[in-house]
Amino acid sequence: MEGDKKKESVLASTHEQGNISLQCPKLNETNYKSWTLLMETMLKVYDLWEIIDVKVETEIVDEKKMNTTKDLIFQSLPKDVLMQVAQYSTAKEVWDSIKIKYLGADLVQKARLQTLRSELEALKMKSNETISDFAGRLNSLQTKFKTLGGTLKDKALVRKLLISVPTKFLPIVASIKKIKR
Repeated sequence: MEGDKKKESVLASTHEQGNISLQCPKLNETNYKSWTLLMETMLKVYDLWEIIDVKVETEIVDEKKMNTTKDLIFQSLPKDVLMQVAQYSTAKEVWDSIKIKYLGADLVQKARLQTLRSELEALKMKSNETISDFAGRLNSLQTKFKTLGGTLKDKALVRKLLISVPTKFLPIVASIKKIKR
């Protein structure tokens, strides 16, 4: 009887461990890098990362591990992305297609931010433009930066404002610079 109790407790704890609920991070437009970190760690914990990190495509892969890995990835995807990657037969293909989609988007985002930086540098106040209108254009650029995940500090905006004003405002700029010191 005592041996039966030991078997029951081992089976019960194994059963409990087997029913661990996994928390898959949800992928969205802005969290790709943290999503990959969390998913990679989770897949490593459950000895599934080898399915993604396969060096040679012809390696023999455990079918159950393959399906479990795909399932975990699928659970973490928004429906639109899921429908795009559902066509792939291996978890590695799914992973790689997501990587291409989001790193491509990341590169585009960086390029747009660089374009905005160039736009900011080239921005000049027109001689017939009011300070308010120019400040509005600066705020518009700052909003575009935020939309793309970048930051444009107020200090940079103020500096741009002060160096971009027409010569008729130079006495005011000099006064502001004296106050600032």
